[in-house]
Amino acid sequence: MTVHTVISPDKRPGMAAEGVVRSDAIATNSAAHRKLFKSRVPIFPKEGNGQYRSFKWAMMAFTLSIYYLTPWLRWDRGVGAPNQAVLVDLAHERFYFFFIEIWPQEVYYITGLLILSAVALFLVNALFGRLWCGYSCPQTVWTDLFIWVETKIEGDRNARMRLASAPWTASKFFKRVSKHGIWLMFAVATGGAWVFYYNDAPTLLHQLFTGTASAGNYFAVAGLAFTTYALGGLMREQVCTYMCPWPRIQAAMTDVEALCVTYRRDRGEPRGAHKKGDCWEGRGSCIDCNQCVAVCPMGIDIRDGAQLECINCGLCIDACDDVMGKIGQPLRLIAYDTEANILRRQQGEAPRHRFVRPRTILYAAVLAVVSAIMLLTLTLRHTLDLDVMRDRNPDYVRLADGAVRNAYTLKLMNRTGQARTLQLGISRIKARQVRLIGDGEIVSSVPLHVDADKVRTVRILVTVASADLPASHSLTFILAAGGEKREVETVFVPGEAR
Repeated sequence: MTVHTVISPDKRPGMAAEGVVRSDAIATNSAAHRKLFKSRVPIFPKEGNGQYRSFKWAMMAFTLSIYYLTPWLRWDRGVGAPNQAVLVDLAHERFYFFFIEIWPQEVYYITGLLILSAVALFLVNALFGRLWCGYSCPQTVWTDLFIWVETKIEGDRNARMRLASAPWTASKFFKRVSKHGIWLMFAVATGGAWVFYYNDAPTLLHQLFTGTASAGNYFAVAGLAFTTYALGGLMREQVCTYMCPWPRIQAAMTDVEALCVTYRRDRGEPRGAHKKGDCWEGRGSCIDCNQCVAVCPMGIDIRDGAQLECINCGLCIDACDDVMGKIGQPLRLIAYDTEANILRRQQGEAPRHRFVRPRTILYAAVLAVVSAIMLLTLTLRHTLDLDVMRDRNPDYVRLADGAVRNAYTLKLMNRTGQARTLQLGISRIKARQVRLIGDGEIVSSVPLHVDADKVRTVRILVTVASADLPASHSLTFILAAGGEKREVETVFVPGEAR
């Protein structure tokens, strides 16, 4: 039997040079395999022109206008109510959206809105690919804005690449400081606009500049300014590639019939350089100029097919159309198309768009159902509501004569702009006494005044004689006003039998 003994190279002084080289190579390869992080390779997208670039500018102006200007819109809600059209009033537990006022108990409206947004995103993705990512996503919008600032200060793509590799000079220092300074201005404005949604905008603006705003507001502005500056200015495409979950989710939301930014390889291949006057016979329209790569903010080559990084912004379409026009070839070598249409053309079939498919029907149906439910609940929304909380410590109190008393805390909600008198009563139990703390005994019902758009909290003691203790534990509180009634069923604990 032969025994092979392996000795570590560092313990064999006389080891041959070949063995040392081999061990070093193995160690190097192992280290390479262990490397889990790759440094970011900067991307310098070229400033493009064309139909889709113009549309992106328009969407940037539109979305930023909505974000920055909405807190300044006014909406008259009457005396004593805030007049900011869109306001998240945490202090008074309200969310105002123009004529709609959402109470904490109606958080399901927010849930419904989130469901609507998600399903709408699924539907758009199934039909047209990642349009949200390319034109409306905040990361895309602010990254576009920051790249625009960078271009105006440092120049177009080639100038920025030269500046990045150039040694530090006074000119480079000035350009970099100017660029980052303007980025920070936009970032602070972004954080400032966000806190305006949670406070009266004109009042908070004055407080921020006079140093009288709360520490929480300054902290929120600073935090949002930092994230905007870091994500839009420094990280850019890495946010979409590594941080955002949507590129991975959208793969399940789409199929070969989705209309996405597509390189029409059936027309472009085989690609290669082309000289003026050369024949186009036996070759594709792509001249391998790489202009589609130069303008891509994600730094990818659309000719490699569908990729996780692609945000469907269409800038490569503009760049390719510009080149196709110069060389006399038909436009839209890169276009919004489908993988299915490429296969159809390769097989000699006419291309077509199938917008009505099982998945689009499903998404549209869910969208319609949720929208109908939301609209119905808003239409039938109650103007008064009642919350009942039974005391649990103790569950009940047994009096000297054997009667049992339970205590309840009631919240009476008046969701109108006028003060109202609400009638409160109980049913489903034979009570010896129903006492409203501070207002005396309730015989059958008691009128309670509740101010406009307010909640009134009352405490009630319900006493049942020992002979009338219920077999079931049900008790119903009834709140009524102006033909509207709210009933809330709760529990009466009769205690242990004596």
